[in-house]
Amino acid sequence: MKSNVTIPAPLNGTRQKGKSLLKRNSLLREYVKHKYLFLLLLPLLVYYAVFHYAPMYGIMLAFKDFYPLKGIAGSPWVGLEHFTMLFTGLDFLPVLKNTLIISFYKLFFGFPAPIILCLIINEVRHTFFKKAVQTVTYLPHFISWVVLAGFLIELLSPSRGPINILLQLLGIDPIFFIADVNWFRGVIVASSIWREVGWQSIIYLAAVAGINTELYDVANMDGAGRLQRIWYITIPSITPVIIIMFIFATGSIIQDDFDQIYNLLNAKVLSVGDVISTYTYREGLVNMNFGYATAVGLFKNVVAFTLVMNANFIARKFSNYAIL
Repeated sequence: MKSNVTIPAPLNGTRQKGKSLLKRNSLLREYVKHKYLFLLLLPLLVYYAVFHYAPMYGIMLAFKDFYPLKGIAGSPWVGLEHFTMLFTGLDFLPVLKNTLIISFYKLFFGFPAPIILCLIINEVRHTFFKKAVQTVTYLPHFISWVVLAGFLIELLSPSRGPINILLQLLGIDPIFFIADVNWFRGVIVASSIWREVGWQSIIYLAAVAGINTELYDVANMDGAGRLQRIWYITIPSITPVIIIMFIFATGSIIQDDFDQIYNLLNAKVLSVGDVISTYTYREGLVNMNFGYATAVGLFKNVVAFTLVMNANFIARKFSNYAIL
């Protein structure tokens, strides 16, 4: 005999609340179980809170005519006046153009470089030689741009630099690469790749290390050559990492390396090498135009965030890999 008893709606709601409470308690127990891991995370959270979130209070400077004696709160509001100056002035647009050109060069030539280096190192079978190449390639990452800039200036010097000495031996007039508008951007891009290619390749090498070696064994049995194994096994296996790294790289299109360009920039190449960060430095710290400099920085960060989110959306739409 079938029962016609139905569960009242309030009882159903109670059951749902009970399940939700049980799930919440289970999650809380997991947090308590791994409490020491969260203690290890605490210094990082404090760092971001102090140095990344607390300074966001200063964003108000972009909308104020800042007077140091009055402070941020006491300075008068000017609305969007700084942003109007930003887009109607004659100084910012050339700087934006230089930033975009250099960043696109770095993305076009610099993004594939660590992937290629990773594939080359992965194919090396001699362990000592492989470790030596890795050490030599990622060592420049740990050297300050102050030191590297001095090294590059000496290396490319038209009078005593080895490159120009070689050019003179070949009958070619010496070139002052650092002070030549036709060569400066190339020096910036090439030196940036040289400094970061080894360090960035570590990420891809870690992804390659996770590939199942049985795939290569099966490919060998099928008679696949080295290039075929790279094309059909290695590259598809590290594609998720490549996509994630590309999403991050898109945010740097509007960014630039201040340390690098500031230490290499000079008056002769200002027209092709002056970028947003050096421009912001001059306006904010040299000319003490704090509000306008903050507006420039805010514009740059908003554009960078938009680029990253759009790249993430496109990656999610056309593949199964994305950040969020």
